Amino acid sequence: MIRLRGGWRMMRRRGPSQFQFWVIALLLGSAAGYAAVLFRKAISALEGLVYQTGDVARLHSQAEHLPWFWVLLVPVAGGLIVGLILHRFTDDGRVRTVSDVIEGAALREGRVERREGLVSAAASLVTLGMGGSSGREGPVVHLAAVISAWVSERLDADGITGRDLLGCAVAAAVSASFNAPIAGALFALEVVLRHFAIHAFAPIVIASVAGTIISRLHFGDVTEFALPTSSVLSFYVELPAFLILGLVCGLVATLMMLAVFVAEDVAGHVQMRLRVPRWLRPAAAGLMLGALAIWFPHIIGVGYETTSAALTGRLVWHEAMVFAVLKVLAVAITLGGRMGGGVFSPSLMVGALTGLTFGLLATAILPDYSGAATLYALAGMGAVAAAVLGAPISTTLIVFELTGDWQTGLAVMVAVSTSVALSARLVRRSFFLTQLRRRGVRLAAGPQAYLLGMFVVSRLMRAPDDPRAADPDKCWDLIEDGVYVDAAATLETAMPVFERAGVPFVPVVTLSGGDAPPALVGALFHVDALKAYNRALAAVSKEEHG
Repeated sequence: MIRLRGGWRMMRRRGPSQFQFWVIALLLGSAAGYAAVLFRKAISALEGLVYQTGDVARLHSQAEHLPWFWVLLVPVAGGLIVGLILHRFTDDGRVRTVSDVIEGAALREGRVERREGLVSAAASLVTLGMGGSSGREGPVVHLAAVISAWVSERLDADGITGRDLLGCAVAAAVSASFNAPIAGALFALEVVLRHFAIHAFAPIVIASVAGTIISRLHFGDVTEFALPTSSVLSFYVELPAFLILGLVCGLVATLMMLAVFVAEDVAGHVQMRLRVPRWLRPAAAGLMLGALAIWFPHIIGVGYETTSAALTGRLVWHEAMVFAVLKVLAVAITLGGRMGGGVFSPSLMVGALTGLTFGLLATAILPDYSGAATLYALAGMGAVAAAVLGAPISTTLIVFELTGDWQTGLAVMVAVSTSVALSARLVRRSFFLTQLRRRGVRLAAGPQAYLLGMFVVSRLMRAPDDPRAADPDKCWDLIEDGVYVDAAATLETAMPVFERAGVPFVPVVTLSGGDAPPALVGALFHVDALKAYNRALAAVSKEEHG
């Protein structure tokens, strides 16, 4: 026992060895895999209870036979529960999502908020189990990040180790959710860590495989969607059609993202103007969802039944188009109303419906040069999801692993590439990065932009008692000229001051407010700011290329 404690203290002080880290990755991947499995089973149990069905894969078919008032009231009750949970246990009433995990990887050494993360998982569980129209993968990713943050704290992990642990947990959660080990590993690298460092690859793969094994032990080695037959691309004649499909999907993905953001803004404005308590906001969204579900129960929950119908061609043209529009509306209501859940599964559904709509039209116009319309549904599913997530590589692989159809890779890749290229020019690269930008976190521009926001001026300044401190008289002269920076500001605010003033140092002050004069607390030297910034850039480069 004494030797074990000594080894634990040494690992906390020096960090885990490569072998130890692989063992930790295996255990962490197993824990994240079980979290994903339990979350999925809990959603199914709640859906089965409130919608009185034993087969949640046919949820909307069962909901069609329920009394209209029950379909209306279940989402309202779910929204009320979600609102009360978030109001009681979070400061801002906001559900944590994948964007918070990305922010944690970039700015918080791989850590996320643990209490708020657990609360968000509970809120998303209620949302998805009681009529909300969103996805389960986002909450699972954040729940896995909570587990990795706990492990990082126990190990006292540094930034690189913490981010690698976060990548392991996310990879396992995604692979367990989709039974997609390849895509799970690449999703963690492409979306969350946003680099493909060699040192992170092996442990992330180990964790992803562990998550997949856990999933297969409980759900079997089956694909999420069963296609009737393998689609065959009619040589290369149809490739221009898939290029056009990609552009259409890029526009649809952009509209879907903008719909969510507009819904958030409108809901926030209405809430403020009418002085509605924030805990009632999800209930109001649930009322709108319930009213919509009376006529169109297809919007309820994750939507895999409708997605499967699109991929197998069991919908006609006008059904596919109407269901796609309604799903976008339902997702905007759910997320704008702060009910919880993610965007991945809805984007798969909208993409499959968009692709089928396009495919039915294209094959009707040129029947002699067209393959199956379901091939367009498959390509559209990947194209919309890739644009929303900003993850063309991992999303393409997820589509393959979800369906088990590897013969149509060329069509899917063409549609995905054009969709992502178009949508990235219309939004900030992805739904998650745009969410962060709306909160003032600018990660889309890369580390050269967001690293400045990590350095607080008060930690880099030279205090008046420092032997190399700035001359107080010169500091006051600059303050009188309006050249100074607040001690609580970051380099993101300070660096433009250097550019404008062209001075070697800037006075640092504290502002009391009102007519009180600023209090001089030190000076920030340009050379100190540049050294700190260069060290951070070098560390990021070393991590990404190590």
